[in-house]
Amino acid sequence: MCFNCDGGIGWLRDGPESLAAAITFERNHVAAGFDPSGRLPDVFTNAGTSSFTQFLSQAAPELLPGRRPLPPGMAADIAPHGTTIIAIATTDGVVMAGDRRATMGNIIASRDIEKVHPADAYSLIGIAGTAGIGIELMRLFQVELEHYEKIEGAMLSLDGKANRLAAMVRGNLGAAMQGLAVVPLFAGFDLSPADPARVGRIFSFDVAGGLYEETGFDAIGSGSLFAKAALKKRYRPGIGTEEAIRLAVEALYDAADDDTATGGPDLTRKIYPVVMTATADSTHRLTEAEINAVAEAVVAGRMENPGG
Repeated sequence: MCFNCDGGIGWLRDGPESLAAAITFERNHVAAGFDPSGRLPDVFTNAGTSSFTQFLSQAAPELLPGRRPLPPGMAADIAPHGTTIIAIATTDGVVMAGDRRATMGNIIASRDIEKVHPADAYSLIGIAGTAGIGIELMRLFQVELEHYEKIEGAMLSLDGKANRLAAMVRGNLGAAMQGLAVVPLFAGFDLSPADPARVGRIFSFDVAGGLYEETGFDAIGSGSLFAKAALKKRYRPGIGTEEAIRLAVEALYDAADDDTATGGPDLTRKIYPVVMTATADSTHRLTEAEINAVAEAVVAGRMENPGG
């Protein structure tokens, strides 16, 4: 059977069955939004904005995390949830750390999930809440920033990145109302700071997309109350990166001590928190050897003084 030979009338030679197949083929393509000639839909060729999320909302809105139809009722206990993320501003930029545990109700769903990732070359994002939606939101945000840079030929400002992320969180409000909430923590090195002494900046969000800039440090997730209490005791303005890394692991240790959904350093399984930095030199993830040394030092110190 040939749809295009003989000036597009090959089905005449193949009989009525081929004609029916040709009609079905064309209907399916038209229904899918494609021109029978093979051209892309207008949304792919029209001049648009530099926002990938906005483009996706026009081309395939069902692919956005907050646009999928959900059944009625609460669904919080049927999906793994990730918890505690910490961010600390330093003289060089920021340090972000996250534990490795995901829980599903009273069950440990994962011991080695990674909840802290680079958003781009100079910023970091960590997620707490529904793990699946959070990871998808994080990846979409990475594409959003990369798409903007390719279209505009320049990088978004740190405030611009935070505002884009706030809009994406707001788009997930429907799922959040059914128990599938995601709250990110965003931090980065400001390439154009209003205050040269504050090159490291931290932004927190609420489930409705509210955006708040934090000073010094912040934590999100079920263990954030205990992590913040630890940070309040030990944080000081002008802290260096190495000291902040140790402080972040100490705070996660304290959070895990009181919150069952937060996992502390696991020396037996060699599972340690994910710790990343964002400085003028770009983002950097501590290697297993580097974080192992910090975690062992923290645990050894707690053997002598459990309260820190």
